[in-house]
Amino acid sequence: MPTPHDLGYRSLFAHPELVRELITDFTSFKLLDEIALSAFERVNPAYVSERLSAREDDIVWRVRLGDEFLYVYILIECQSGVDRWMALRMQTYIGLLFQDLIKGHELSPGLLLPPVLPLVFYNGVPRWSASMELAGLLMDAPAELAALQPSQRYVLIDQQRLDRTALEANASLLALLFRLELSAAPDVSKNVFAALTTWFKGSPQANLRRSVQVWINALLARGASKEELCMVDSVEEGADMGGKLATWAEQFEELGFQKGCAQGKAEGKAEGQVIALRGVLGKLLRLRFGDVPDLAAQRIEQATQGELERWIERSIDAPSVPALFGAG
Repeated sequence: MPTPHDLGYRSLFAHPELVRELITDFTSFKLLDEIALSAFERVNPAYVSERLSAREDDIVWRVRLGDEFLYVYILIECQSGVDRWMALRMQTYIGLLFQDLIKGHELSPGLLLPPVLPLVFYNGVPRWSASMELAGLLMDAPAELAALQPSQRYVLIDQQRLDRTALEANASLLALLFRLELSAAPDVSKNVFAALTTWFKGSPQANLRRSVQVWINALLARGASKEELCMVDSVEEGADMGGKLATWAEQFEELGFQKGCAQGKAEGKAEGQVIALRGVLGKLLRLRFGDVPDLAAQRIEQATQGELERWIERSIDAPSVPALFGAG
């Protein structure tokens, strides 16, 4: 089942403006830079559920380029883990797309399959480690069979690893939303919301404004599922967006404070463990060797938790204090 954050991104990429921004600003492909939004047409990917579980978080568009179409397949991965089999999944989904085009008689006059731009949008914390081509998942084939093996590649947009300087220099709506998600600093959040306020005032598209509200609510819900949020269902056209944005900014600042407190507690707990280990090691050394030399005491005071744990283990049978520290 798609998460609220998946649904937030689905709402964004239901708009050709943001699909074009995703490709133009966050990939190396420039073929859609000057393509009119009227050339974009949303495709329903529900056909995938005929043989596989429903892929409700996939987005498929086709873009008219002259007399032909380019298909853009966006696979949204808003999760904490990395899918090792992504290249295989992508090949399967594109194969099902091709089958659907054949079944619906939607091929070119020459009965040729269209080109596809396969995108994986990932915003998980772990660095993406999966092979970006199917060949990386296959065993080495005998030389005479190598040319017969399947091949599929995809383009990865790893949100967490985007260049922050370039992101801040980008004035597009999508870059603004990425900055909001990636930043935990209240002052940056406020700057982003100031820019969002300007965008809301200047955007005439009610559906796109509503999708941005859905996305912000989904982002807030991910960090504070039990908080009372300004749910988009209660928003009416013409509502006071300035007040709503101010409320959102306060909620983001509160989330940042809560995360900071949690981090502080975790850091305090870890420091407490280190202090306790220093005391244990000092007591053991005094029991075995008497007074602890100043140099040894200094090393203990500057040691990490891992070093202290190793030294405590060695202190059981170390012949002397210098021997305890000799192996590091």
